[in-house]
Amino acid sequence: MFNVVIVEDEKPILELMKVIIGRNSHYVIIGAFSNPLEALASFPELRPDIVFLDIEMPKINGLELAARMNEISDQTKIIFTTAYKEYALDAFKVYAFDYILKPITPAALEKITNRLLKLELIPAQSKPQAQYASIRCFGGFEVRNPQGKLVRWPTRKTEELFAFFLCYPNQDISKWQLSDILWPDMNEERVTHNLHNTIYRLKKMMKEQETGMDIVKINDGYMLDTLSSTYDLLEFPKNETALLECLEDAAVSERLCSLYQGILLDRKDYLWKAQLEVGYSKQYTALVRSLVDRDRAKQEYSKAEQKLETYLSQYPLNEDMQQLLMDVYVQSGKKEQAAKQYDRFETLYQKELGMEPPMEMKMKVAAYLN
Repeated sequence: MFNVVIVEDEKPILELMKVIIGRNSHYVIIGAFSNPLEALASFPELRPDIVFLDIEMPKINGLELAARMNEISDQTKIIFTTAYKEYALDAFKVYAFDYILKPITPAALEKITNRLLKLELIPAQSKPQAQYASIRCFGGFEVRNPQGKLVRWPTRKTEELFAFFLCYPNQDISKWQLSDILWPDMNEERVTHNLHNTIYRLKKMMKEQETGMDIVKINDGYMLDTLSSTYDLLEFPKNETALLECLEDAAVSERLCSLYQGILLDRKDYLWKAQLEVGYSKQYTALVRSLVDRDRAKQEYSKAEQKLETYLSQYPLNEDMQQLLMDVYVQSGKKEQAAKQYDRFETLYQKELGMEPPMEMKMKVAAYLN
């Protein structure tokens, strides 16, 4: 049984469609509109399975209305009704499921119904396992489709908008906040137009590249619905409470540590990411330190060294973690390795900051060697 909405501006045709569609046992009509704007306003609440949509309408034509409905939900199947066959190609550009030439007949409706039923009757166990895009936010920003092909962005703003949504997944974000982030110095009319177009491009790209996610229109804003997809940033602990929960399981902690491949959205000059970048860096530091303490307690020094060396390849000027690595070297009987590590750190410190490392570090290494 399919829940159906009909949008047709000519009332006699609308009444005829209600009769023909209503007589088919596979459909339940939950809305019928002669005003396309009223149909759009009711769409988020109705969320029909099928929309039979006239193309030639005043105020807003069917193609534009379909694009707006796709912004709200791409789960609804659009079936256009038109008197002109040449509209068919344009219909499929907005991901129409099918189209019917007017006047609609029971036979034409039955043909569409059979297609819908075949899709519904495919046994779940016979469907191939869903594959999703691969998304990396730590150490850069990279999106690959399920076939492993790198996603190319239609515009830089489309890329930035997706990156922002990935940093704030499953949250209602107002269009004004998005506008201020992407076009802070642009007037309101142009910003609204640009945001609408960028959202449309992003949704189109996400569907074409099979990301397994959707951008949903909510009230006066939008939300990235991650559905069943996942990616590094979505799994990584965002606060101390989440971090403490992760640390209870050693295997989970190790996996989360491996997810962090570097600075958040590295090499992207997004001004809004600065605070997030600092927060995730602190979470990663706390995670590594906790895991190293666990390794040292078990006398698994090589594991501790590996984690610290990986960390310092990303943050080589972190004094505390440099000192911790030297301590681990000494604890495992590698005093000379600790001295060499200090020499490397001293050279880098002088080169990058133009000064000597803290005296207490140098004294501690000297004490180790003595």
